[in-house]
Order: sequence, then structure tokens, then C-alpha cells
Amino acid sequence: MRLFIRVISAISQGLGVLAAALLFSAVLSVSHMVFVRYALGWSTVWQTEYTAYAIVAATFLGAPWVLIVKGHVNVDIVQMAAAPPLRLAMQILAALFSLLFVALLAYAGWVHFEEAWSNGWTSETVWAVPLWMPLLPMPVGTVMLALQYVAEILRLFLDGADPVEPQPVLFSETTEEVRP
Repeated sequence: MRLFIRVISAISQGLGVLAAALLFSAVLSVSHMVFVRYALGWSTVWQTEYTAYAIVAATFLGAPWVLIVKGHVNVDIVQMAAAPPLRLAMQILAALFSLLFVALLAYAGWVHFEEAWSNGWTSETVWAVPLWMPLLPMPVGTVMLALQYVAEILRLFLDGADPVEPQPVLFSETTEEVRP
């Protein structure tokens, strides 16, 4: 089980690096587009479409890594107040519901990808990208996110509940007088 957790986590971290590279390439693409349009006065063909596809791909492919670092939106005020056994049960239950949602999303993503592949769909732009390419990150990312949820559930069973980390203090106890 620990091997499964390590392998899935390593793949998720690799996808996180790939997502970062995709975001960086999107920044370069936008920079290129601005230079070509405004400095050279030329029209652009592929930059806007590539940037949109790269950002969406980064979102799906980076999601498993975000789960590892606990970066997904999580309302944990009740978990923070709960005793460790109840916190563990709540974390497992939340992960199971999330796994169900992600599995359904992965299935829908696969169906959409397969339809684009089988029918030879292309984008309706001058670039005419085969749409299976920008659709592929959705099933890949969601399947990996589902596997990362399985790894997280196994880790919860093996190691217990995640510790409750105190949140940073937003306001101090003392206030200072503000002078104009």
C-alpha cells in the first residue's frame, strides 16, 4: 500500500511540474502574441487558442498535485473542532465523496475525448487543432486525481487523520492607533 501511495504521489508531482511548464508556456505565448501584434503589426493565428488550451490542461493535470499539498478548497472549521477519531471519519468521508465526483468527471471526460478522437473533430479556427489533443488532459488529470484520492484514503487509514494546523492570525490582540 505504501508503494502505491509513493508511486501515485510521484506521478502527481510530475504532473504538477508539467502543469507549471504549461502555465509558463502560456505566459510565453501571450508575450509572443503581444510582441507580434503590437511591435511588428502582424496578425496572430495560434497564440490565443494555445494559451487557453495550455491553461485548461495545467488545471486538470495539476489537480492531483494540489491535492497532495492540500490546496483544494476545504471548509474545515468543524474538523478543527472535532476529536481525532471523528476528524478521521470526516476526512475519509469527504475523500470518498470527492472520489465519486472525480470518477464521474473522469468518465465524462473520457467519453468526450473518445468522441473527438473517433469523429476527427478539429477546432473551428485557422489553426484547426485536432480536438482530442486539448481534451486529453481532462481524463488524464481526473483519473490521476481519482488515484491520488485513493492514495490519500489509504494514507488516512494507515497514518490517521491529518493534523489540524493552526491558521495564521489575521488580526493581533493589540491595536495601534492610526494617525493621519
